[in-house]
Amino acid sequence: MAIVLPDTAVAPRRVTILGSTGSVGCNTIDLIDRNRDRFEVAAVTAGSNASLLAEQALRLRPRFAALADPAGYGDLKRALSGSGIAIGAGPDAVVEAAEHPSDWIMAAIVGAAGLAPTLAAIRRGGIIAFANKECLVCAGPLMMREVAKSGATLLPVDSEHNAIFQVFDFERRDAIEELILTASGGPFLKLSRDAMQHMTPAEATNHPNWDMGDKISIDSATMMNKGLEIIEAHHLFGLPEDRISVLVHPQSVVHSMVRYVDGSVLAQLGQPDMRTPIAYTLAWPERMAAPVERLDLAALSTLDFEAPDPLRFPALGLAREALRAGGTMPTALNAANEEAVAGFLENRIGFLDIARLVEHILSAMPPCETDSLDTVLATDAEARRRVRQEIVAMAG
Repeated sequence: MAIVLPDTAVAPRRVTILGSTGSVGCNTIDLIDRNRDRFEVAAVTAGSNASLLAEQALRLRPRFAALADPAGYGDLKRALSGSGIAIGAGPDAVVEAAEHPSDWIMAAIVGAAGLAPTLAAIRRGGIIAFANKECLVCAGPLMMREVAKSGATLLPVDSEHNAIFQVFDFERRDAIEELILTASGGPFLKLSRDAMQHMTPAEATNHPNWDMGDKISIDSATMMNKGLEIIEAHHLFGLPEDRISVLVHPQSVVHSMVRYVDGSVLAQLGQPDMRTPIAYTLAWPERMAAPVERLDLAALSTLDFEAPDPLRFPALGLAREALRAGGTMPTALNAANEEAVAGFLENRIGFLDIARLVEHILSAMPPCETDSLDTVLATDAEARRRVRQEIVAMAG
């Protein structure tokens, strides 16, 4: 990916926030609120939370606000009546927000719903800060082709990829030997495989370091999140799967590392607070102050690292297999995992059944070329259908 530095002399920076009511969106707004002279909000979108979207819009005064769920249109219209803010509802309205004139876009819509608006933002060019794993996991080849065509710059918001971005020498790629993604290990790091089988959703979502939503917390417990991040890193940084490794680091202080051919290992360290990577992307290529607790290495005194256990965390191997197979296999992996996680959260399957279901779906679905968004979405839908069908059969 080519990096084109923007003209930072122009202020304020116009920003669009796709998914403004989620965790990443709210943290982005928190930073903007603290730096109103530096940023002007052009558009905001949400899934179904019309009341919070309206509250944000009245405070930030964007030109456009869109709700993905058409059922909330009436509530949004009433809340913003007389404000002068244009509104829309439905998936097309969210894509319209992504195409709205702005300098910087936060792509933070969770799941496959974020694919079309993020692709629209990429095609328009400019700077896209993305916190939607599905962009590169499900449609990596397609997204990166469009990045090359438009000249857009992708800035990763996930703490691991953001850390790598900060220490990755894009001018001397041949000097890079390996990317090292760090993983907290989640709440079940020390549990036996037998004990994991009996873990409940409440136990699996009790992450030791990060405050995340249920789905991401389950992915951390299975370590599927790290498998998805391997796929993302491959597309974003252009390194093959066998040069992307994972280390368990329970303190979540070293967010990731890059190993160079001379033996140097460069790392980015910080508190486990998403406002740090968001601030890095929001002000890039400059830096801005963020209200996060400062890291006290003397107080920490110890940083631990260990290799992940492939037998207790098979999701890592499944992700690598999907990446090696290529085409739509990562799409099927992601969709199958999302449905299996939903089944676990609903107490319909056990914790270890998540990886078993994903493995079964991967073995049953041959890969296709990711030649269009329609192909990606069709694969996504088929993998979900198969998992739901198997969950029903297991319950019966």
